Amino acid sequence: MNEKQKLLSHLPSVDEILKSGQGMAWLDTYPRRYVIQGIREGIDRKRKDIFEGLSADLSAEVMMADIENIIARLSSFSLIPLINATGVVIHTNLGRSTLSEQVLENIIRVSGSYSNLEYDIDKGKRGKRYAHIKRILREVTGAEDALIVNNNAAAVLLCLNTLSKGKEVIVSRGELVEIGGSFRMPDVMSASGAVLHEVGTTNKTHLFDYEKAINENTSLILKIHKSNYRIKGFTDEVSIDDLVRLGRKHYIPVMFDLGSGCLIDLKPFGVHDEPSVKEIVKTGVDLTSFSGDKLLGGPQGGVIIGNREYIEKLKKNPMTRALRIDKLTLAGFEATLMEYIDEEKAIENIPTLRMLLQRPEVIKKRANKIANKLRREIKDANIKVMTDSSRAGGGSLPEEDLPTYVVSIKAAEPSVNELEERLRMGKPPIITRIKEDSLIIDARTIRDRDIEILVKGVKAAILKDAAS
Repeated sequence: MNEKQKLLSHLPSVDEILKSGQGMAWLDTYPRRYVIQGIREGIDRKRKDIFEGLSADLSAEVMMADIENIIARLSSFSLIPLINATGVVIHTNLGRSTLSEQVLENIIRVSGSYSNLEYDIDKGKRGKRYAHIKRILREVTGAEDALIVNNNAAAVLLCLNTLSKGKEVIVSRGELVEIGGSFRMPDVMSASGAVLHEVGTTNKTHLFDYEKAINENTSLILKIHKSNYRIKGFTDEVSIDDLVRLGRKHYIPVMFDLGSGCLIDLKPFGVHDEPSVKEIVKTGVDLTSFSGDKLLGGPQGGVIIGNREYIEKLKKNPMTRALRIDKLTLAGFEATLMEYIDEEKAIENIPTLRMLLQRPEVIKKRANKIANKLRREIKDANIKVMTDSSRAGGGSLPEEDLPTYVVSIKAAEPSVNELEERLRMGKPPIITRIKEDSLIIDARTIRDRDIEILVKGVKAAILKDAAS
């Protein structure tokens, strides 16, 4: 018997490990399927190491530890919470807007029980799910009627399919946006069955461009807010007020896709390029759509508000059922929208607004707290607080640099790239950014309750080298 055969003969069987004390303990903790899969995978790894001539530690202690790690990985959830230290508030890759405790409590309260989702308690018969948010949306936007579907792309798709299938929709060439994931407005329009009629040029579109394009097959004038980009220089575009007047003149409905819909006026906070939903509604536009999980700060959804006649048509479209939101999202929306009854409370209670609009001195205080704690725990690193800029993210406020304070970390070991990776792979993952060969932690998006976890994670990632 050669050396490889001898090593292979020492490998335990799946059944042996399964019947051992450790195996029985795993069965009490994890699903049986994953325990068996983990044991097989652990044995196969050792077998592969032996065949490839690699040094394989076949001790029971090491093998059991390896198998337990595999089983734990198989049994863990893929979607997990993490710490966003990037400073990007509405981070699309990190789940966009976080929800407040009040909103989460309402979701749990409603979803943990039967509810009157589609039941009219007063009448004792079937009701409509959108009745729960129609009143509150009318109050906070001033619109006649409202509907919510599962995202803003779906909202636009539904509006176009309902009002313009087989007919022309007039859109400025400079507003044919592409949103995340390479989804483009012309593609959404094509999927809806509507016919795109581009007018103007990339940088300039005039009112006469729209008027010249109107014909017997025109069903809708669509304006799209440039929420995720800006065109500067020799430019011109037609205001929504002028388009509404044009639509009235020719008896053609007008729709405004706001993208990142904001329910408060941001001008007092120095943001002048983002119209509020109320401002748009006051123009008399027939339909307006916007996202729920961007500047609004709620769960994912596409909000459609406007003329009752058109909203009723949308509700009757069979596509509405395919695009409708569930009770969890509905509960989250109602609780989020309720905050907007008092705008000052909304700014304080909705995490997205709070992070976007918090004063620099508040961020600086948090950054100093993080830096001081890190300095006490880590001696061999250059840790300092610096000024920097954050971004709104999520295709919102594209040119707004938000003054912020960051904690800059530079250690001899590990390298900045290795440190970023260790933090990203930690438990919980800490997502940071790198700037000028230093690791950057932006205090804007760090919650106070996560500071201790953050410090512990950074300490473990840096001192890992020292320990080894």
